[in-house]
Amino acid sequence: MLSTMRRSVFSFVQVLAIAVLLLPISCDPVQNDINPDTLPEDPYEGLTHKEYIESDEIFPNPERGFYAPVNYKMASGAPLSQNAINTQRLLNKTLFYMGFYLTDFLESDISEEYINLMRATMQSLREGGAKCIMRFAYSDSEAEKPWDATPEIVQRHIQNVAPILQEYGDVIMVLQAGFVGVWGEWYYTNNFKMNPVKKEDYALRKQVVDAMLKALPKDRSVALRTPKFKMMMYADSYADSLTLETAHNQSDLARLSCFNDCFGASSNDMGTFDGGESRKYWMADTKFVFMGGETCAKSIYCTCEASLKDMEDYHWTYLNKDYNRTVLDRWRKDDCMDEIERRLGYRLSLSDVYHTPGADIAVGEDLRLALKLANTGFSAPINPRGVELILVDGNGNKWVYEQNESDPRYWFAGETATLDTNLPIPENASGKCTLYLNLPDPKPTLHDNPRFSIRLANENIWEESTGYNKVLEFTL
Repeated sequence: MLSTMRRSVFSFVQVLAIAVLLLPISCDPVQNDINPDTLPEDPYEGLTHKEYIESDEIFPNPERGFYAPVNYKMASGAPLSQNAINTQRLLNKTLFYMGFYLTDFLESDISEEYINLMRATMQSLREGGAKCIMRFAYSDSEAEKPWDATPEIVQRHIQNVAPILQEYGDVIMVLQAGFVGVWGEWYYTNNFKMNPVKKEDYALRKQVVDAMLKALPKDRSVALRTPKFKMMMYADSYADSLTLETAHNQSDLARLSCFNDCFGASSNDMGTFDGGESRKYWMADTKFVFMGGETCAKSIYCTCEASLKDMEDYHWTYLNKDYNRTVLDRWRKDDCMDEIERRLGYRLSLSDVYHTPGADIAVGEDLRLALKLANTGFSAPINPRGVELILVDGNGNKWVYEQNESDPRYWFAGETATLDTNLPIPENASGKCTLYLNLPDPKPTLHDNPRFSIRLANENIWEESTGYNKVLEFTL
């Protein structure tokens, strides 16, 4: 019986194998071969290609990085010195936190002496090639009351400082929404309802933010301490975050940035977040507005792995270099501090350049140029930024080609932007020519200062004396 069953199974397998072999097999060449007529055209065909490698060097750049904190509590204080600015620049820092305490003016206008101290400090920033994160407050201690001034006095003080904000808006990176509470952090407050719940509870706080937005130049933003503050005062829900269509349009929503002064300190950053929706709100918003602040306590939420992920998710641009030291020491010990220093804010580098072959570049003709710019930082540049291609010939003549269609505020983190253009070579250009990319501050007061231009993270292309990045050399 067993051998009969084996013969039957074997016969069945033989028949099945023969049947499979007899099945038709498709050999349609259209399905298996690539049709060259359907391939996309190479947009850079015929152009010379140069590949660039990003440098690991840590160097100073405007409007990003670790900041040096400075607080002014008396009108008799000394303004920020050029030596202090230069010292911090040698440490690769171009940002200062300016905390202006108005404790002496709880019942009066700000004195002219204190206003002059502010003006002198801001002028030093302008001359020294640095910018500031600015905040106003009345108290720096929970033990000392009053914690803030009345809403009426706050409004008067905003009017007092408005001329400074307008005159020196060029060196104000962002204004943090202070005035309310100890340290201007909007919590311990005598005059603005300490634990607001309903939208109407935020009315007095909104008046403060409205006044600050009005006092600032339109291209500068006010940073709020929590996502809930923005949502309760200016949005309908946490779903109302900024988008490509609504960002950078100078509306109130587009001009409200973020700051977190307890980064990584607990599961909700000591009350900064009130749930997952508030986190998603800031993740979306900070693609288009500033995110910065400081750490305040060591926890399991500020390991290198957790911190780097959060900085990517929330597009961090700036951090306090001095606080909290236990957190900063952990980052150094666990070997992620250098990466954080490199990646805070934007980090732009050339990855590829395509251009008309050198032998074909001629006067009176167009030079075709395509630049690929990678951003390996945590954020895009947030404030307006110019884009210029600059041609300098062998006789020192210079031509500037403004690239008004390019906006670095949309050169997002983790992406590569393309600058593709045709540059007419002037009839009177001659000799050995150099083409540069310049990313200057668009403010007329800062445009020609190389310390305010963006340096690309590539080796041997930065020209410190001009603030230009060398892209191409050719001879006419």
